Amino acid sequence: MNLNEYLNHLNSGQRVEAGSEAHNYMCRVSNEAMQITNKINSTYNTPEQIRVLFSELTGKKIDESFMLFPPFYTDCGKNITIGKNVFINACCNFQDQGGITIGDGSLIGHKVVMATLNHGLAPEDRGTLYPASITIGHNVWVGASVTILPSVTIGDNAVVAAGAVVTKDVPANVVVGGVPARVLKIL
Repeated sequence: MNLNEYLNHLNSGQRVEAGSEAHNYMCRVSNEAMQITNKINSTYNTPEQIRVLFSELTGKKIDESFMLFPPFYTDCGKNITIGKNVFINACCNFQDQGGITIGDGSLIGHKVVMATLNHGLAPEDRGTLYPASITIGHNVWVGASVTILPSVTIGDNAVVAAGAVVTKDVPANVVVGGVPARVLKIL
């Protein structure tokens, strides 16, 4: 299995069974991501150096307008797509195997968790992983300590209040908050 085959497997929503070829490849990609995030997190890097390391992490060119305040954690990296003028604050955790896309002009607050994998519910299926993407629209503000779960799309210009747990899609131009997140205000 190569990276393109692996990403196609994940992005098509196919499950990843424990011990399978895809699972073994997932472990290799995770180890590479840990090496790169260690470089990001273990010493001071200039904004330019962070962009170079983040490009290496994602395998995609990162725009010079991108800003990241470390530390940053991910267990894949290769299924993250970042737009222009995106800011990611400190202590974020992205589980991106299912795919994470962040649109232009979006702000990601401290300690945001984006999780794109679920495990099977039945005890005999717990080792199986089910990928599903997260999409953050343009000009979205995700507040501190937000958790976004698999299969969620957040519409353009939305605001997610600090501490929210987002379990379903968020329309454009609204403020959501709470556990689970619900619409609090229309912008």
